Amino acid sequence: MYTPESQQYFIDLSKNFLNSPANKEELQKLRDVLIFHERKYYIEDNPLISDFEYDQLYKQLVRIEEEYPGLITNDSPTQRVSTDLSVDFEAVQHTVPMLSLDNSYNEEDLNNFDTSVKKLCGLSSDTDIEYCVEPKYDGGSIALIYENDILVRAATRGNGTFGEEMTPNARTLPSVPLKVKFSDKGIMKAELRGEALIRKDNFERINKEREKDGLTLFANPRNAATGGLRTKDANETRKRGLEAFIYQLAYAIDKEGKSLLSTFETHIAGIQMLKELGFKTPQNEEAVCKNINEVHDLVHYWESLRDNFQYEIDGMVIKVNSLKLQEKCGSTTHHPRWAIAFKFKAKQATSKLISVEYQVGKIGSITPVAKIESVYLAGVTVSSVSLHNEDFIKSKDLRLGDTVLVERAGDVIPYIVKSFPELRSGKETEIVFPEFCPANTTHLPVRLIKEEGEAAWRCPNCLCGTQNLQKMIFHVSKDAMDIDGFGKSYVERFYDLGWIKDISDIYNLDYDKISELEGFGKKSADNIRNAINKARKNPIHRLLHSLSIHHLGKKASKLIAEQIGHVFDLCHWPIERYLEIKDIGPVVAENVKSWFDNASHIDMLKRMESYGVNLTQTEEDMPLELSMDGIFYGKTILFTGTLQTMGRKDAEELAAKAGARNISAVSTNLNILVVGEKAGSKLKKAQELGSVEILTEQEFLDKIN
Repeated sequence: MYTPESQQYFIDLSKNFLNSPANKEELQKLRDVLIFHERKYYIEDNPLISDFEYDQLYKQLVRIEEEYPGLITNDSPTQRVSTDLSVDFEAVQHTVPMLSLDNSYNEEDLNNFDTSVKKLCGLSSDTDIEYCVEPKYDGGSIALIYENDILVRAATRGNGTFGEEMTPNARTLPSVPLKVKFSDKGIMKAELRGEALIRKDNFERINKEREKDGLTLFANPRNAATGGLRTKDANETRKRGLEAFIYQLAYAIDKEGKSLLSTFETHIAGIQMLKELGFKTPQNEEAVCKNINEVHDLVHYWESLRDNFQYEIDGMVIKVNSLKLQEKCGSTTHHPRWAIAFKFKAKQATSKLISVEYQVGKIGSITPVAKIESVYLAGVTVSSVSLHNEDFIKSKDLRLGDTVLVERAGDVIPYIVKSFPELRSGKETEIVFPEFCPANTTHLPVRLIKEEGEAAWRCPNCLCGTQNLQKMIFHVSKDAMDIDGFGKSYVERFYDLGWIKDISDIYNLDYDKISELEGFGKKSADNIRNAINKARKNPIHRLLHSLSIHHLGKKASKLIAEQIGHVFDLCHWPIERYLEIKDIGPVVAENVKSWFDNASHIDMLKRMESYGVNLTQTEEDMPLELSMDGIFYGKTILFTGTLQTMGRKDAEELAAKAGARNISAVSTNLNILVVGEKAGSKLKKAQELGSVEILTEQEFLDKIN
């Protein structure tokens, strides 16, 4: 930390340099002055000079370093902006995995977490566990690696094992020191975890500037922050004013490669060291609670402060403070067992229902969308809310002009909770659902239908092409063929240009034409080409799911793909063949058979195959080999709740190797239900059936062993 004496030293130096510009001999002093002021402004939120004065000092440094480039050092403030502004983000492996957090929503969940920690640590139920509680910042996760005191790499969280390297962008964040005296602590290499975010007032300023410049406004601070981390222009990252809070020392070794994490007794001790070294940490907003009851009080207190806090937070993170106890708790493949996120309640606000628009989906379903007066809700400006279907509108008694209560369920999806009939003035009008397809405006009217047992109205015969457009948007999506970078906007643009009319056209694009489009270029066209080439090799279960066959989901697609050598085998399947597959019902069977009976669909698949799209069963499509000698041979099994010793996929693979077939729902077809923590309705339903064998996770493992 800077002492009052050294602080005065830097202030005096600042005044001297403002009155008499620095020279070559004073270069390092000038760098130290700027680093000092960056710390005061970005870390301590206590600036001691004006922005104008800082800029004058910064320009002096730029001038001297331009005159003497050989004197530039890696930790100079001028090196925060990379000279390579076109960054290709490469996948890099984290030193240790960046796991997610398990979630809790009430005091009972927190008590269950506390009980679990005590069991894992072999402690009695009346033992108090000390916890750290800190804000759950809503930004973009980052991992920073320092070697020999120098920042050498920064990456996004990615999938937890691999992230995208964005070192040039991280160097622009003044709250990320470029050089840190880890060596004073005996640390030669360290990996830190943190969150990059934008203060609320900065976010408002940025959006005002973008509005003035005619640019699209950012939806919320989180999007602006995560986008700023991944922008290919490091100067754009700097403009967004991101701040990095470091909340964990995840890895630390000495020069012999020995881990130094054990030198800290508690999580808070590691955080305090990072703060002393110059990092911005959540310590000022962090508290140590003696037991879980103190945690209850603190998280509710913070929930009451949420709206007035200067950063967006969506909950609190509770961590076991003792590192030895953390080690005893261990982790699953998904989350550490020594930490949990307490999520705040969904935020609510009132608004006015102005109008209803109707969207047509990939299978013709008509979805009403409410247009409401814009309202800021849990960090996002909401102006559109799905009304799902006609029955939803009637059940909520919604009318045009109504005052409605809106919330973001799980702080994500906007939802209309109810209307307020008592506030009606008499001018409100009934919402009349359309009789004909609302998208079809230039062809003969198509009357909507509603099939028995379904809530949605559908357009049964698309004449205008809207459904094909939605099918293509779904086809390229992550859930379907996962064509990376080929999003909705590209599909709509190529569709408007007449380049794609059905999904087969996606695999026959003219990349030279794409490269000539405004905003694209050769590199963008090559990226699209590479992503499509990769998708051509996908397993056929992905292809089947991507065809938008009504009711054919991921699991049913996989079950069918297990039984065929080539997609065209389905052209000859009778209904009975589908029904032989366990978990395939008559509705799915009829829909898939009807789709493959359509000659135009087969022609489209033939075109796709001629363009190199795989239609043959791959190893990924094949069923897990079921062991006839296994303890569970011939039985069906289902896992529910949170497993403690393995992930769900690992458990299903173990069950399959023991002869069981995994299914997805509790029914009379289920033989075994394996119950983890927080088992809910599936356990209750299995108990009511009485015919299902219910095992704990340990009992399941004991039987296999």
